[in-house]
Amino acid sequence: MERLHRYSFAFFSSIIITSALVSFALCLAAEFKKSKKDDLRLDGKLCYLPESAAFELGIAAVISLCISQVIGIFFICRKLGSAEQDSGCKLRKPTASYSLLIFSWISFGIAVILMSGATSMSRGQPFGEGWLDGECYLVKDGIYVGSAVLGLLALGSNLGSAAITMMPRKAEENRRVHAQVEN
Repeated sequence: MERLHRYSFAFFSSIIITSALVSFALCLAAEFKKSKKDDLRLDGKLCYLPESAAFELGIAAVISLCISQVIGIFFICRKLGSAEQDSGCKLRKPTASYSLLIFSWISFGIAVILMSGATSMSRGQPFGEGWLDGECYLVKDGIYVGSAVLGLLALGSNLGSAAITMMPRKAEENRRVHAQVEN
């Protein structure tokens, strides 16, 4: 049974790591493919910005990061639930695991917000429409890189929480010391 747990941890970890690294690579590619100042065309008060390749790369990066987060959280929650059901004794609260899960969700949320906003701005902005209020906006340098780093932080937090969850815990019954009784 212990071997099965190791294999499931390795399997889910490889999926999580691969998906998060794909998201990281796509974010880096989107950073280099985003629209530049030279792409912006002005006609009086109207502006035009063509769609950049960063739009598709950003969508793929968000999807990859979401897959990594959902699979990681599913695996961790499944392990936490099964650990409490398997033993008849009271387990200590895994506060470190929960703290890492909360940090993972915060990092994930900020990364998705940054990637989604930058991806939305990378879409084509036709004359007179723009991205917001008829004005054209460019993605600032480092937005995709920052979201890629936050995605890696979410990955590390998920893996840390999974590792803590997978650590064997001793029941209180095994910790008791029995005194010898002499006749």
